[in-house]
Amino acid sequence: MKEMTFKAFALTNEIDLNKIAIHCGIPKKFTWEQPLILKGDILESILQHQVEESQQVLVFSFGSIVFINHSRPQAIIAFLRYIKTFEPEIDIANADRYSDDYSLHYGEKESFELTDEYVEVPEYEHFHPELISTVLAKSVAFEKVEEQLGKINDKLETVIERLEKGKLRIGNKELARTTAIILRYEYNSLAYIMILDKPDITWSSSHASEFYDKMLEFFELNDRYKILKNKTEFLHHIIEGFSTISHSIRGLFVEWIIVILIVIEVILTVLQIAGVLP
Repeated sequence: MKEMTFKAFALTNEIDLNKIAIHCGIPKKFTWEQPLILKGDILESILQHQVEESQQVLVFSFGSIVFINHSRPQAIIAFLRYIKTFEPEIDIANADRYSDDYSLHYGEKESFELTDEYVEVPEYEHFHPELISTVLAKSVAFEKVEEQLGKINDKLETVIERLEKGKLRIGNKELARTTAIILRYEYNSLAYIMILDKPDITWSSSHASEFYDKMLEFFELNDRYKILKNKTEFLHHIIEGFSTISHSIRGLFVEWIIVILIVIEVILTVLQIAGVLP
């Protein structure tokens, strides 16, 4: 049996692939759905040591990086330090926070098998590394945004507790800040990770498309996408509720001010008629 190993990290919300490509001398304009694949001489120049032909690193624009056949932790850290020169917010010390290990087995059995630790295929196909890496990259990126969802829920729970205590006023800045957090989360999770977008190779190869769909289904990426989308819509409803309450309170306050001013004006007019005031 032959084996290919994968290690995926979700490090940040976005990585500018074109900056890295320019630095590596790669004459190509990358769109955000294409991974930057580094191997051979280019990878050797980054790691400063010889690499095997099977070793690759795939960098995804939505902040994930996948190492193929890299068993040396020093090489992984060296590459992460290289990426950090382009994306300074990357926290190398906590790189394992959102990560996953996987492997591809081939050349031993005639059957296809998917498990939590490996996928086994009858024979190796050139599209296997990229498609496995893409699914792993999206999966660990989802882990990251799922945790961010928990933090947003904690923040909203604090606001709900204030409402339960009768503290109905919510500042415009606080509403705007909370809305921005939800929109950023929605952009990072539902738009930027591009769960619904399939790699280009799946459109030209039915075998690649079938393999990718099976991986996608096994890692439940579509189901996780739907859950996150529903939760995001629920967050929007909550914010709309907060906004309605806040605007109603402000409207009521303005109405009371108008009533008070009218009463004052009536009192002054009566006093003028009575001769109390000139």
